[in-house]
Amino acid sequence: MSIIEIKGLKKDYPLGDTKVHALRGVDLSINEGDFMSIIGPSGSGKTTLLNIIGCIDFATEGSVMVGGHEITALNDRQITDIRLNKIGFIFQTFNLIPVLNIIENVEFPLLLMKKHSASEVRKRAEKLISEVGLSEFARHRPAELSGGQRQRVAIARALVTNPDIVLADEPTANLDSVTGDQILSLMREMNKIEKTTFVFSTHDQNVLKYANNITKIKDGRCATE
Repeated sequence: MSIIEIKGLKKDYPLGDTKVHALRGVDLSINEGDFMSIIGPSGSGKTTLLNIIGCIDFATEGSVMVGGHEITALNDRQITDIRLNKIGFIFQTFNLIPVLNIIENVEFPLLLMKKHSASEVRKRAEKLISEVGLSEFARHRPAELSGGQRQRVAIARALVTNPDIVLADEPTANLDSVTGDQILSLMREMNKIEKTTFVFSTHDQNVLKYANNITKIKDGRCATE
């Protein structure tokens, strides 16, 4: 069963008097429970595609179904609801909140959901922080951590809400190979147990080894390998 269905997706960006055609008619179907890697050279449209699936950016043309919802037809409140309750994000730039410590950063999405007690929020956050190996740094702020440690915080934050879909833009780019394998194993376990759908943009061959589905994107178009 498809959890993401994309048809004829195009995305143009203005650049002076011209247009950059980032996506040129992408057709892509991602099934519930997939562990998919999207590969391709820099500038091929991988990040743009993830951002549109995640309702961070929007298509110029085409249809994008996420969890049975045509996202181009939703209002701002509905879009916000999907981003908060259905999707977890892992960005290359971490996007952590500098004034919050690590446990507060991980708790933040759960607090926004307003569905859990304070004790449940803390318990879930502590569990994820432990699983990414950062329990001893729980009271530190992001500026006190290395790039790899901050990436692990971002991964814990993405997983803490048990989202239906996790979108990850180069999730292991700042991790050493051992830590990267540990994080990928954690994600794969969540994928198997929770049936969480993972979609990665990556150049990391280790990520490709874990994937059960690989799609190549080149010049704004996709071809499943």
